[in-house]
Amino acid sequence: MQHVTGSKLKAFSLLRTSYIEMQTLDNPEKRAAALREYQIMDTPPEQAFDDLTRLTSFICDTPIALVTLLDTHRQWFKSAVGMPQAGETPLEHAFCAHAIKHDKVMHVPDATDDTRFATNPYVTGNPHVRFYAGAPLITPEGVPLGTICAVDSVPRNLSDAQRDAHAALARQVIQMLELRKTVKALNVALAEKEAAQREVTMLQTLLPMCAWCRKVRDDGSFWHSVEHYLEAHSDFRVTHGMCPDCNGKMKDELAQRRQKIAK
Repeated sequence: MQHVTGSKLKAFSLLRTSYIEMQTLDNPEKRAAALREYQIMDTPPEQAFDDLTRLTSFICDTPIALVTLLDTHRQWFKSAVGMPQAGETPLEHAFCAHAIKHDKVMHVPDATDDTRFATNPYVTGNPHVRFYAGAPLITPEGVPLGTICAVDSVPRNLSDAQRDAHAALARQVIQMLELRKTVKALNVALAEKEAAQREVTMLQTLLPMCAWCRKVRDDGSFWHSVEHYLEAHSDFRVTHGMCPDCNGKMKDELAQRRQKIAK
């Protein structure tokens, strides 16, 4: 029997772990739907998220920390410390695409020793990732959206206390997303209420007028002439005159009456 070295056993174990992860992939459609509900993708930077990213960098003692969100084809950075030009990356190169398959912090002490990442372009090239720790952002419905992660260009490990604090920050990111969603929903509801109030106010200013006799109905369901209604409900006083159209009609009617009388 061929001798199996410790390094080969380690490689086999990592490949087996990767295979199991691939079989338990999160649902990309559910993730995309949740991101649409949060209305978070491609939004401007926000101080609340940047503060949590800075805390992650401080707690994990890494130069780079990110809040990442993954849709169906890309990894987008909502917040970034140590990567000022960060915008988005292809999903196939994202460490976080592996991290969201876990319910705890995914810890990679040295990416060059991990078969999942050893040939990753972000390991072989800039920013030369060695250490990675990603805490998944899991919604109350159990949908992983992305991570809040810490990255370094040198191998390292996190203590249990650091991992616990890192996971707590991930929960805070979700709380921020939930708060944003609630505020947006309240703003929509408030706008709808104000629009309804404007419509009620407009309807209250309408005068119910008879289409035949042109009388106006008051609040007591009594019908009055327009002149009487205005004088009773406002400071208006009515004087009478005659518009050109009615003046012409009146002259025509008088002429017709004279002709009938003459006959």
